[in-house]
Amino acid sequence: MMRVGLFILTNLAVMFVFGIILSIFGVNAHSTLGLLIFAAIFGFGGSFISLLLSKRMALRSVGGEKITNPRNAQEQWLVDIVSRQANILKIKTPEVAIYQADDINAFATGATKNNSLVAVSSGLLSAMTQDEAEAVIGHEMSHVANGDMVTMALLQGVLNTFVIFISRIIASVFAKALEERSETLADIAYYVIAMIFETIFGILASMVAMWFSRYREFHADAGSAKLVGSTKMIAALEKLKISHEPNEEASILAFCINGEKKAKFSQLFLSHPPLDKRIEALRNQSYID
Repeated sequence: MMRVGLFILTNLAVMFVFGIILSIFGVNAHSTLGLLIFAAIFGFGGSFISLLLSKRMALRSVGGEKITNPRNAQEQWLVDIVSRQANILKIKTPEVAIYQADDINAFATGATKNNSLVAVSSGLLSAMTQDEAEAVIGHEMSHVANGDMVTMALLQGVLNTFVIFISRIIASVFAKALEERSETLADIAYYVIAMIFETIFGILASMVAMWFSRYREFHADAGSAKLVGSTKMIAALEKLKISHEPNEEASILAFCINGEKKAKFSQLFLSHPPLDKRIEALRNQSYID
């Protein structure tokens, strides 16, 4: 609750400052408030709906199967490791799932740290030793214990709100300047300019979101190192360097261990830091408190 309250207060404070600035430039306060409410509803609405449905969406996208009653020693080991780490971290044991994929990967998702899911790929279980797999699970459990899913949803909601709000404020200024010529032209200009700036600000917002994702990956690695030891976590990351390109659906929907190895456009759009940098951070203990 403290995390949610802090984000809300920060958002309100920034909006208050924006309100003062806009009033100085003569923007109608009532219309601005209405726009802000509209932006917040759409900005946070989609983000939180995705969060609430994240477990179901993630499992469906990768064809994952939850382990309710372990059918073999491997599934029993997996459930036991998740349960043991949950006890150490003092959180409710997440649901556990396996999905069929050649890539070495795992992900965590869920609405809260006590209502979460940890899933691993069949490729991970077949390619990694138990020590390496334990480290990967520790990484995902650290994401859960740190509340990274909720924080990302809140951050995305704030970013979405600002993208919608600022884009439409700019569009309103342009449209107002064209009203004297033609109201029809002003209306068309408003929607066109709003779409253009939403695209521009949306790209910038995604860069911020990806920076946060990379930042949290370092901390999840450090969290796993605390749980199982740096040696195991480094060995797991070394194994990832020779793995297949990760399953795109798992990478997009949740916090996963293995991201894209190369950026399609720029390093700024990578959700995960390069593996060599993650290994170096663990060796230097730069993210371990």
